[in-house]
Amino acid sequence: MVTSLPLFLLLLLLCGVGFGGGVRLGNGGYEDWRLGTATYVKESQPHPLNDGGGACGYGDLDIFRYGRYTAGLSAALFGRGGACGGCYELRCVNDIRWCLRASPTVVVTATDFCPANMGLADEAGGWCNFPREHLELSEAAFLRVAKAKANIVPVQFRRVSCDRAGGMRFTITGSAHFLQVLITNVAADGEVAAVKVKGSRTGWVSMGRNWGQNWQCDADLRGQPLSFEVTGGRGRTVTAYSVAPADWMFAQTFEGKQFAE
Repeated sequence: MVTSLPLFLLLLLLCGVGFGGGVRLGNGGYEDWRLGTATYVKESQPHPLNDGGGACGYGDLDIFRYGRYTAGLSAALFGRGGACGGCYELRCVNDIRWCLRASPTVVVTATDFCPANMGLADEAGGWCNFPREHLELSEAAFLRVAKAKANIVPVQFRRVSCDRAGGMRFTITGSAHFLQVLITNVAADGEVAAVKVKGSRTGWVSMGRNWGQNWQCDADLRGQPLSFEVTGGRGRTVTAYSVAPADWMFAQTFEGKQFAE
């Protein structure tokens, strides 16, 4: 005769509650599962997650290889743009009504900021109020873990390494008075913590975060091949020499060296 499982074990299996364990990030570190919440934005709704805008400055997410599985992060996770490009694995837990059976996971890229709404209670629209750890998912990502009729669901989430095809991409904008570069398609931890640029007639010039993953310095580097030194969120540094040729133009995108696993 088969003995039935105790109710609490059955609930754990159905809801996918983790029993510990971490996942290796690109720097050799680990991050464990954490508890948070998630909502989603319908694809028919005007929103940065759908129209290619967003606080990370990526523009068209398909062009920049981030696709449909994306998320906006609450202030507790966003870090004033430092989390842009990071990858999160998540699963719906502890809600048999709305979580999909067997609690499958999905990996999303942080591409936007979910602002607080302090005029609403945390559980009634103020999901991104500080210090809540909340992910506002694209519809495609949400439907991988929960039912469409759900409003807000409890999740487990953790930082994971980003799997990117090709090298880091550098989109150059600016003017005669300043240089700005948008850095995308970053592997390993996905984040960018510091950037330096070098022309053929300069030393290394530190750049500051303007917003999202747009980095800026007050220098006129036109007519010079450009090299970039990029430091990831976990402290690893990659130097990409002569990424842009001397005849580069504003609004062009160039591909350089990538973080290796």
